[in-house]
This record gives sequence, C-alpha cells and structure tokens, in this order.
Amino acid sequence: MKRRLQQLLAVLMLVPVFYSCATYNSSMGSYYSNLQAGNFEKAKHNLENNKLIKKDRNALLYNLEMGKLFRLQNDLRNSNNYLNVADNLMESNRKSIADVALSNLVNPMHQAYRGEDYEKFMMHYYKVLNYAAQGNTEEAVVEARRITLSTYKQDEKFTNKDNRYSKDAFALNLQGMIYEMAGENNNAFIAYRNAAELYIKNNNDYYGVKMPAQLQQDVLRTARAIGFVGDEFQYEKVFNTSYKINNNENGALILFIEEGQAPVKEENNILLTSAGNGVNSFNYIDFNGQNANFNFDNTAYNISNNKLSSLRTFKLSLPTYRVQYLQQQNIKISNDSIFFDAQLAQNINSVAVNVMKERFLTELANALVRQLTKKLVEEGVTTLAEGIARSTDKRDATDSNKEEQEKLYKKKEDRINTVGEIAGFAMNIFNAVNEKADTRNWQSLPAFVHYVRIPLHAGENNIKVVVSGTTKTIKVNGRKGLQMMGVEI
Repeated sequence: MKRRLQQLLAVLMLVPVFYSCATYNSSMGSYYSNLQAGNFEKAKHNLENNKLIKKDRNALLYNLEMGKLFRLQNDLRNSNNYLNVADNLMESNRKSIADVALSNLVNPMHQAYRGEDYEKFMMHYYKVLNYAAQGNTEEAVVEARRITLSTYKQDEKFTNKDNRYSKDAFALNLQGMIYEMAGENNNAFIAYRNAAELYIKNNNDYYGVKMPAQLQQDVLRTARAIGFVGDEFQYEKVFNTSYKINNNENGALILFIEEGQAPVKEENNILLTSAGNGVNSFNYIDFNGQNANFNFDNTAYNISNNKLSSLRTFKLSLPTYRVQYLQQQNIKISNDSIFFDAQLAQNINSVAVNVMKERFLTELANALVRQLTKKLVEEGVTTLAEGIARSTDKRDATDSNKEEQEKLYKKKEDRINTVGEIAGFAMNIFNAVNEKADTRNWQSLPAFVHYVRIPLHAGENNIKVVVSGTTKTIKVNGRKGLQMMGVEI
C-alpha cells in the first residue's frame, strides 16, 4: 500500500508542472495576434472558436471583444449591439452564491467576469464614437448620462476617496464633448469643469495624465458661451491662461488616436507567513522587494482564531499587470499643412497598474480566504475518507489471541489512515493545480488614448496622422458644430 501511495504521489506532483503556467492571455494568443496584425476575419474566427471565452462566465469579455472587433471593421451597428450586451452584463454584476463558492473552492477564474472599473468607462467611449460616426447624437447624449451613473457607482465604492480610482477624468472630459456636440453648453461646462477639478485636486496628474491644455480651453469657452463670466475669470487664474477665441463656422473635429496595447494581466505568487505578533498578523514581500505586514480581519469572513492559528504559511496567487507597450510615439497631425499637437487623454497603463495596487490588500485577503476554505475542505475529505474506509472494512479477528488482534487492529488503522492520506493529498493536489489568480481583462484596449481638436474648413478635409513614417488619412467634411472620430495607430 505504501509503495502504491509513493507512486501516486510521484505522479500527482507532476500535475502542476503542466497546468500552472496557463493564463487567459496565453489562451487568447491567436486572437490577439491576428487582431493586431489587422487580420480581422481570422481574429473573428479565433474568437468564435475559443472554448474559454465562449463559456458563460466569460460572456462579458466575449461581447467586449466582439464590440471592439466589429468597430475595427467599421461595422458600427454590430459593434454597439455587442457593447450594449456587455453594458447590460456590467449593470447586473452582483455576485451569486455559486460565484462565491467557485471562487473559494476552485479559483476566481471560474466565477463570472464583471470587468475592471476602467473597462466600463472605455466601453462608454467606444459606444459614443460609434453613435457619433453614425450621426446619432441623441443616443450619444444618452451615453453621456450613463457616464454620470457609472461615475456615481464608482464613487460610492470608496468611503475614503483619496488616492483611489473613484472617478475617471477621461470619461468626464468625453462627457463634456458629447454635450457640446449636442449643443448642450451648460451640461458641457459642468462636465468639463468636473474633469478639470479632478486634475486640480490631484496636483495636475491623474493616473499618468496631465491636465490637457485643450480641456482648459473647453472649460473657458463653455463658461463664456453660457455667460458664466465669473467662472471664466476664476479658471483663467487657476489655469494661468486665457481663452483663445476661434469662431470657425465650419466646425471642428475631435480626433481620438489610440496607441499600443493595454497591459497584460498575469499571475503573481507570494508567500504569506506568520508575523509572530498575533493570530491574524502575516508577513509578505511587497512589489518593491520589501518585507511588509498584513493584518487579516478574520472576523469579517466568519473565520475563527482557532482555524486561522492552525494554518500559518500560505502560497497565494494574485493578479498583477505587465505593461507591454511602454513608450508613446511621436504623433504628427495636420490639416492642409496646419499642424496640431495630440494631447494625452487616457493612460490605461497607469490606470490598470495603479488600480491593481490600490486593491492589493483586498486581493490578498480574498486569496487567503480561498486557501483557508480549501484547507478546511481538504481536512474534511480526509476525515470523510477515513470514516468510509472504517465502515466498509469488516475484517476482524474475534478468534485470535489478544496480541494478534492488536496487530490486525493496527494494520486496519494503517489502511484507514492511508486511505485518508491519499484522499487528503489528492484534494491538496487538486487545490494546488487549481489555485490561480484571475488573469482576465479586456486585452484589445489601447495603452494610450490621445486627442486633438482640429478646426475644419468648408468641403472635404484630409487630415493626416503620421506615426513612425506611416501615414493615415482621415476624410471629414466641414460643417457647423462638433464632430468626433477615432483612429488606431
């Protein structure tokens, strides 16, 4: 029996080698490669035939990716059809009992994906661009109002909002543009002002983005348009600039330029050990390689001190981001030999990495609860297997002498213990193999979003975007009012 147990253990020890490295990104590799290469039909085929993303728990990601894919193919109606489904899934994102159980007993990759906070705002962004390109200003305004609702929900997540991603400056800036496009200057001013105040509150640097000079002009222009002279004067002092009047009867184009690929979510394994100064006090090595302390509030999870004190060392799998597109390119934009500077509006590299750091302790606590739950299940399986073995082992030695009875009893207990060890170890290996961080994210998002406001002339405008010697030409007709478009580089 012991030899068979040793052989079983040797085989089971090899299992994690084959399964430990798989991530969501690697399983979607072919899709992302074809998407970046512009092979959209192949990318669509990859997406539709990928078993992982077609699972019900990944419905949100499937619809977000399809929405982006159809947008790249300029099929804007289908793009918004998928993005609307994704929007509805995000709205009904409450955790079910089954989700909690799967997360604790297996890993968070088995629960329904609900999206990162910034992904919701980027979803609004794409829907707005689709509506704007179709000339559907009314639906774009509806989306602007939904940005307000998303902002309220995001803000309500935190009691202490300092140094937390409680709002999205890019979304608020976008909201102002939508209202201005619809001729709602009062709402536009409020949205622009809210975006500007967010930068001001954060010392003019909000998740890797400095306050755009264009946003300053938009605050001043809309304040003047609605007769808020006092606000215009106030913000001229705050911005240390004045409004540059531009009465162009042929309107303007706001061009968004998307660059690079969003960070990849990967798995980071850390060792959590007893700190020796309390039952719920642990040590770990932080992002900077320094020893850090973690105080676990076990009462918040209905975990007793006795259960916690018996388990002192844990290997935990946590999500982390790897930035894959570091350097912004030099972007040159022109319209009839008049050049314009693109300004950074959204830095997803910074948002993704820093928001993950903000919730690190929450992720750490959840991973610890998951390990505690698995350990308790493992102990329960061992006890259950021993009980079953004891009830089914009917061999006795009633006719034997006392010494022989003791030997047979010891052999019986050894068999029962071995069964328990095998069951417990099998559950331990199952838990080890399935201990993974949630590495899912909307990977087709860009690393950076820039924007520029370009005055248009009458007739056709040929706007050139030059990056690293490659030129993209965008044709747009000048007309009164504001237009919005987006381009990937």
